[in-house]
Amino acid sequence: MNPDWLLKHFGQISEAPDAVPRLRRFILDLAVRGKLVEQNPADEPASELLKRIRAEKQEHAGRRSCTEQRPFEVDETETPFEIPESWEWVKATEPAVVISDKGKKVQTKDVLEFGEFPVVDQGKVLIRGYCNDVQKVTRVSGPIIVFGDHTRETKLIDFDFVVGADGVKLLKPIEVNPAYYFLALQWVPLDSRGYARHFKLLRASRFPLPPLAEQHRIVAKVDELMALCDELEAAQVKRERRRDRLVAATLHGLNNGDDSSEPGGHPIFEESARFYFKHLPRLTTRPEHIQKLRQTILNLAVRGKLVWQDTKQQALTVESLEVPFYLPASWRWKTIGDLGKTQTGSTPPTVERQHYDGNIPFIKPAAISDGVINYEGQCLTESGVRESTLVHAGAILMVCIGGSIGKAALVTRSVCFNQQINSVSPTEGIDAHYLLFAMQSPYFGACVVNAAAQGTLPIISKGKWERLLIPVPPLAEQHRIVAKVDELMALCDRLEARITTTATTRHQLLEATLSEAIA
Repeated sequence: MNPDWLLKHFGQISEAPDAVPRLRRFILDLAVRGKLVEQNPADEPASELLKRIRAEKQEHAGRRSCTEQRPFEVDETETPFEIPESWEWVKATEPAVVISDKGKKVQTKDVLEFGEFPVVDQGKVLIRGYCNDVQKVTRVSGPIIVFGDHTRETKLIDFDFVVGADGVKLLKPIEVNPAYYFLALQWVPLDSRGYARHFKLLRASRFPLPPLAEQHRIVAKVDELMALCDELEAAQVKRERRRDRLVAATLHGLNNGDDSSEPGGHPIFEESARFYFKHLPRLTTRPEHIQKLRQTILNLAVRGKLVWQDTKQQALTVESLEVPFYLPASWRWKTIGDLGKTQTGSTPPTVERQHYDGNIPFIKPAAISDGVINYEGQCLTESGVRESTLVHAGAILMVCIGGSIGKAALVTRSVCFNQQINSVSPTEGIDAHYLLFAMQSPYFGACVVNAAAQGTLPIISKGKWERLLIPVPPLAEQHRIVAKVDELMALCDRLEARITTTATTRHQLLEATLSEAIA
């Protein structure tokens, strides 16, 4: 396999999550291994180029160095890979001199949004801002490498600029093609030390130096291939946006269509459902697609669109309420307070240690996530239970304050819970699993957020929470809805597992293909 073949057939593996960034790295790998362009025996070898580099560095150092610089010798057993015979391994900073920026740096707080001279720092963006102080300008007669000592960011600058903040090293290339030196430094593997210094790691690193003529050919080829990567990346973005729009439009049809069989009813829902489930594997390619599908399933469940209605069933008690949306004829709107016993949690005094380290789980908001409760945290003793709030299996807990407000889960054992959580223990005629699904639906989540007092932390009082409306179908239909939701959520689980497996497989295929291409 050769690189040209790989690039020609890259579409087969381009669905891997990190395909294009990995391809960019692969191009750099080929470039520094001498496998991107052919070697020309007529080129002056890099050993001669290295002599000129060292002579110029010695001249630049002047009388400050009394001893001749020792040649950089490489133990062939320590080199990471073989390079062409005309190449040389060199220290990463050897083909450059460090330029002093003493007294010329501008602090971040002094950077202007607009100005005369661009400010370049160690951040990811090329230009941080601007500065008008001519005394701080670094004049550029040839390209300069800006290395982020803290960030490891590397930039090639070919314009006059002002150095930003601290942690920036300026390297002026000597006798080498600056663009090749730049891409070689991008290739050099440097372990991250967080916000610690990395320049000493760079000085201790090495990279392969080709003959100067070959450097020019490599740079031209890299530019060509990186432009191809830009095209691949743009195509990926376009493809994902198109898919996202299709998913959004289809789910919108499911959420808002009317499946009524009465005259004048619209077939939007039926058509959207048929289309979506027919093309489900192609439409759901990312975890966020599955999350939207789960929300749609719950939305359909609470609107009477997930299972058929039995028109012979007796209607529930009618109450005069201002309703958020229309329901099937046999459904009724009920408040949380109508559906069971509600309670707010409480915390036993923490200074009284006899209340803790018992057998009854004490639930806090962090223990509730995605309909599941983690029972492995703090527990209460019998005295602690008397000072707290106790519910039994079948109750539903919902967080009513903070960033996780609205998260709900069904209790499967007796637990106590703190004051940031409300509970409802469903009465007879209410399927606890249906009630949980209703409380997890997008409709109810919006109700909680809208009713919550907005301050430093959103919070909904028990009184407001009890008055929130839940759409309630007849009990038999509640059971059918629960069965259907469980079936569809299991499908979502399988789709998520498939996405994870597919992504892993594509990543492994990508890595294997690139490794084979390099070898």
